[in-house]
Amino acid sequence: MAVAALAQKRTVSDADVQKVHQAALLIDTHNDFPTEQAGKDRREGSAIEVVKSPLNHTDLTRLREGGVGAVFFAAYVSGSYGLGERAYNRANQVIDIIRRDIVERYPSDFVLATTAAQIETAHKQGKIAALIGIEGGHAIQDSLDKLREFYGKGVRYMTLTHGNTNNWADSSGDLKNATMRHHAGLTDFGKDVVREMNHLGMMVDISHVADKTFYDALEVSKAPLIASHSSCRALADVPRNMTDQMIIDLAKKGGVVQVNFYCEFLAAAKPPHATLDDVVKHIDHIRKIAGIRAIGIGSDFDGIDCAPVGLEDVSKFPNLTRALLEKGYSAEDIRKIYGGNFLRVMRAVEKVAAAK
Repeated sequence: MAVAALAQKRTVSDADVQKVHQAALLIDTHNDFPTEQAGKDRREGSAIEVVKSPLNHTDLTRLREGGVGAVFFAAYVSGSYGLGERAYNRANQVIDIIRRDIVERYPSDFVLATTAAQIETAHKQGKIAALIGIEGGHAIQDSLDKLREFYGKGVRYMTLTHGNTNNWADSSGDLKNATMRHHAGLTDFGKDVVREMNHLGMMVDISHVADKTFYDALEVSKAPLIASHSSCRALADVPRNMTDQMIIDLAKKGGVVQVNFYCEFLAAAKPPHATLDDVVKHIDHIRKIAGIRAIGIGSDFDGIDCAPVGLEDVSKFPNLTRALLEKGYSAEDIRKIYGGNFLRVMRAVEKVAAAK
């Protein structure tokens, strides 16, 4: 389909939207619900509210309404935890919440998945695949042994940095901080981290990293990279987003950009709110410069304080399906964006690990 054809808005019926949406395996590669819950004060031993959580973007009821087939729950570790044991412990705390309070507490609805095949099996069984990603490489406490430990607990991607530069990788979030010691990308140990992630079968996530860190990781990695929750700098000029050249180079190596829904990363010039149309613009832009195979969805729900109008929570994903159909995207295009592209990357990462 020519890109120009996407400019013509089509009339789409509710039945068509539901048919296409239900046929897709929707994988959201970045959701902060368990980390957000970990930050709340609650009595010792009390469980988090998963079924209906109206103060959050996410709960089981709305995941079902939104037709979400798989979610990477983020074990987010703020830079405020430092670069030592507190960061490592925080990651473990959130991983325990994902495993205990979500998967084990609701076995009829969730299943822990660690492979692409398990995601597909869960979907066929009518369950939501719950996966784990660490957000913030300082969680490994500069230890490949701890990286391996996290893999053993089910972690299948790690964001190399958060907004803070760590001891082995530069972040996009503090490059202008003259008091921060930077590394001009990845250190030698940082490159070893990427190699070990390849060896294990853990996806390398470059959301949040400095541009030079991205290119170092791209060069070192034998497997495709992901940007688990990033958008386009050409449309919203913030360092957290990716330049056109970065997106093109990521795509050339088989990687995928999972579009982030945070208002500021979608439409930096239009505070306080972005809209569903802004999300579609970012998808369109990636398609134009890098092709349909480079696009995915990484909402950042419950890690953001401003979601786009029309995509206010996880129940609203059918609105995105409608908008894409109206823009001329085919059902096959939407299947690729919603999960097919990501599953291809995950399989490629698993293949590299199996060839060790």
